[in-house]
Amino acid sequence: MAGVALGSFVTQRAAHAQYAGQLSSIVMDARTGAVLSQEDPDLRRYPASLTKLMTLYMAFSALRAGSITLGQSVPVSIHASTMEPSKLGLVPGSHLTVEQAMLALVTKSANDAACALGELLGGGSEPQFAAMMTQQARALGMSNTTFRNASGLPDPDQLTTARDLAVLARHIVTDFPEDYHYFSVAAFRFHGRMIPNHNPMLKAYVGADGMKTGYTQEAGRNLVTSALRNDVRLVGVVMGASSNTQRTLAMADQLDRGFDAEGVAPVARPLVLARNTVPSHRTRGGRVIMLAAASSRHAPMEVAEAPAARHTTVRHGRRYVLATPVANGHHIRLIGAKVRPATATTHRARAGHTSRNHT
Repeated sequence: MAGVALGSFVTQRAAHAQYAGQLSSIVMDARTGAVLSQEDPDLRRYPASLTKLMTLYMAFSALRAGSITLGQSVPVSIHASTMEPSKLGLVPGSHLTVEQAMLALVTKSANDAACALGELLGGGSEPQFAAMMTQQARALGMSNTTFRNASGLPDPDQLTTARDLAVLARHIVTDFPEDYHYFSVAAFRFHGRMIPNHNPMLKAYVGADGMKTGYTQEAGRNLVTSALRNDVRLVGVVMGASSNTQRTLAMADQLDRGFDAEGVAPVARPLVLARNTVPSHRTRGGRVIMLAAASSRHAPMEVAEAPAARHTTVRHGRRYVLATPVANGHHIRLIGAKVRPATATTHRARAGHTSRNHT
């Protein structure tokens, strides 16, 4: 027993040491599996909400097998309802459909929906479903991955690698082309409210059309992205980033290198227009930030999959601005945005808005 306890302690310490201040990343050709770039892709790390990619893989598989249907009712247990945010706020005894649960995982990364779906697929037991997930991981060749829950909420024994997650992402794309479209859904309606997709890459990178973000304090900021350009599809993984900006830029750089290696002509990155509510005390100095956007009028927003510390400062850099949080815990990151100062009066006149505006 002492040996088992010591082994568990060593596993926790090793996993913690591997994410701290160090990125793991990899980019693969989705068709051939060829590795186009990589950086420490085999360090065992906490997947956070990237776990939900396997939960979705299992759901897609069950749909194809006919063991569940999109409209089937998913019961919400007490256990599922007690999951930490991000969540839909499901109450015990209520129900949602399989398709609603899948959309909640893709868009809001809802931990209560993930648990409920896992319990359905696992015969009423999330631990049983986690064992099924691990078994499926082995079948796909994910030899360094172990799952303990359906959501990715912290568990010291739930570990994976960037390489394993790239293998999983590639299998999602190639094994379930009929279901991959769920990852690009911009929003879905649930109980009268719109649930937006918080994946920043859908707006920040040309050709990106899906996959998943993940964050816990222990894991850092994780991201899996698939992008298609000129009939070449890549899948990329970035794990352990210290900020959402670092994570998104690292992914964009890796994908750029991957497309270049595949002979795909480069595409200029669009500037990203972020929205923020500017408190009145921020504008008393008469300065606001004006940004240009190539295509989108809305900011890539992201909700952490587990509670994170809130920051209230606004830092101005030469090439970009980070503003966090905006409201309700949403964090905004501006990717490569060039900025210039202007007066608040000038900004209102040109943009035709009040002080609750784009910054």
